[in-house]
Amino acid sequence: MGLSLGSMAGLFNALPGAVAQGLVWGIMAIGVYITYRVLDIADLTVDGSLCTGGAVCIMLMLGGQNVWVAMTGALLAGMAAGFVTGIFHTFMGIPAILAGILTQLGLYSVNLKTMGKANQAINVDKFDLLVSLRFIKGVPFYKNTILLVAVIIVVLIVVLYWFFGTELGCSLRATGCNDRMARAQGINTDFSRVLGLMISNGIVALAGALLSQYQGFADINMGRGAIVIGLAAVIIGEAVFGRLFRNFGLRLLSVALGSIIYYFVLQIVIWMGIDTDLLKLLSAGVVAIFLAVPSWKSRYGTTAVKFVLRFVRKIGGND
Repeated sequence: MGLSLGSMAGLFNALPGAVAQGLVWGIMAIGVYITYRVLDIADLTVDGSLCTGGAVCIMLMLGGQNVWVAMTGALLAGMAAGFVTGIFHTFMGIPAILAGILTQLGLYSVNLKTMGKANQAINVDKFDLLVSLRFIKGVPFYKNTILLVAVIIVVLIVVLYWFFGTELGCSLRATGCNDRMARAQGINTDFSRVLGLMISNGIVALAGALLSQYQGFADINMGRGAIVIGLAAVIIGEAVFGRLFRNFGLRLLSVALGSIIYYFVLQIVIWMGIDTDLLKLLSAGVVAIFLAVPSWKSRYGTTAVKFVLRFVRKIGGND
């Protein structure tokens, strides 16, 4: 019993860290949402641009720049990566998914050159970081990582909500919804795609800058599998909050909440003693199942889907 209570205490102690990490990745998931849902593009650039943001942020801070300049540099570097993918896709006619793969591949070398080696560490005691793993407990509320990242997410959602309500933002949404109709209305759909990819990867790189500060280092492999986590957050957020959140701004919020749920589940899985080597396989399986649900509904009707969901609940012990 003592061991059980101790393990439960360990789980609860780990939850604030899971929330903080979920919020940071929630920013990345918002970037994924813009390409995946708004533009209807499967963009794999994010696996590279997340690391680009972290690398640029850390190297600028190591070079003597303050954290805000470093994060701005990371944002601009991510937008540059999105611009390259957009040019590959629109000007060169390469399919979006291949364009993202090409940019991601090229960014590996760019990130290595930026950092000078495979990883670069930054000490929270020597540098004035905005967020850190050590700023979760026992710090003033204005330095708390969870609060600061939550505020950043709220500001980001407000800015995006305003932007996508403008004429330019509506042209991006129209391009993703029906590009032929958008062109018939005089919208430059190629420009819209490039701009959307720039905004998306800029946000992803901003998340990479925060993540590198949070964990205290930037690593060449830190973005590997980021697209899976982003998709998981988007899909979980839509599945849990889809019927409640109809407004565009609230949908962006649901994506961030989906990321927190994802990391909660991940923490519980680790606490249950499941081999951590299988976590990415588990994540891929969860994303695959949620992506398949709409197709199952159309093919086999709601009865089969309800049966599967009921079976999943029984396995989880909810029934």
